Amino acid sequence: MKLGIVFPGQGSQSVGMLAALSAAEPAVRSTFDEASQVLGYDLWQLCQDGPVEDLNATERTQPAMLAAGVAVFRVWQARGGAAPALMAGHSLGEFTALVCAGAIDFAAAVDLVRFRGQSMQSAVPLGTGAMAAILGLEDAVVEACCAEVADGAVVQPVNYNSPGQLVIAGEAAAVARAIESCKARGAKRAMLLPVSVPSHSSLMRPAAEQLSERLAGMAIRKPGVEVYAFDVGRHDSPEAIRDGLYRQLFNPVRWSAAVAEMIRGGMTHAVECGPGKVLAGLVKRAEGGRAVNVFAVDDPASMDAALAGCREA
Repeated sequence: MKLGIVFPGQGSQSVGMLAALSAAEPAVRSTFDEASQVLGYDLWQLCQDGPVEDLNATERTQPAMLAAGVAVFRVWQARGGAAPALMAGHSLGEFTALVCAGAIDFAAAVDLVRFRGQSMQSAVPLGTGAMAAILGLEDAVVEACCAEVADGAVVQPVNYNSPGQLVIAGEAAAVARAIESCKARGAKRAMLLPVSVPSHSSLMRPAAEQLSERLAGMAIRKPGVEVYAFDVGRHDSPEAIRDGLYRQLFNPVRWSAAVAEMIRGGMTHAVECGPGKVLAGLVKRAEGGRAVNVFAVDDPASMDAALAGCREA
């Protein structure tokens, strides 16, 4: 068995997430308490009680998802789960992977992703940016649609999630034009996502410059586990980590290719640590993914199932 641990990013959060796991495992609440001390507000209460509008605010979503992924991984370790050989995270989840791989201290990462969220929102005024999911078209067709309707504005593919599932982002009006173009080309679905920040588009470059300055002063170590980056490269040194997290903010996340590379690297089992099952589904749809034993862990029952499935191997 060769285990890969993957961590979700923004979009998988929900009010009430990890409530059942927290009731059974004190490591969940203690992890959120650590984050709350950094943030200066009760992050666990926000995640349990909302309101959803506050939880979905980028500067709060990012610490919440970081804490959720770290908490589930800590429970995995406390329960005697197999040690991972590989790690990866989708967008924000890359920070979670680096924390769990020992490259960045958790408290420092909480403060960093809060700053990242604030910088992202300030880079693009509310209402002027957008993201949309495009389903059922080849990547090249979506790329062509974006190029054809841009008309001097920014609209570009930003998340290559799986074959036939791509997310675009940019200026709101240009994204709306791209949606119509993709529908005309036969997309099964083309829909706006409930986010206000066009993540991973070139509009995020000012935020990336601010993030780079913050990263320069952070203590970062070589990961103890191989961590795959957004561009299918590896985070194998502090310098690579700083550069990767900087570039990630204004470049597309090539998730499907990263998972395929992990599978070519020998990954036989994958465990998604964090709320939801988004990445578990994407792993299965990646090249070679059908042969991987995939588990999504966010409550006691799914934790037990994943632990048993990896022990049997």
